[in-house]
Amino acid sequence: MCTVYVLQSLKDKRTYVGCTNNIERRLQDHNTGQVQSTRHRIPFKLIYKEEYPNRLEALKREEYLKTSWGRRQLRKILAPIID
Repeated sequence: MCTVYVLQSLKDKRTYVGCTNNIERRLQDHNTGQVQSTRHRIPFKLIYKEEYPNRLEALKREEYLKTSWGRRQLRKILAPIID
């Protein structure tokens, strides 16, 4: 099982999309500065996740959500969630 997740930085309110097979460990990695691309924006909170049966499907969804069309769809999904 793989999870596509969206984190929101509590520092600048921006979001980050990623994929993992262990969401708890990955969130901890982000919040302890072990992920170089996000270490300057810690702390993070998990605001959305989708689970997929295999890594390939999850990676396809992650890639889509990082496109301009995917970001638009994600904004609609997250509108009631993001403060």
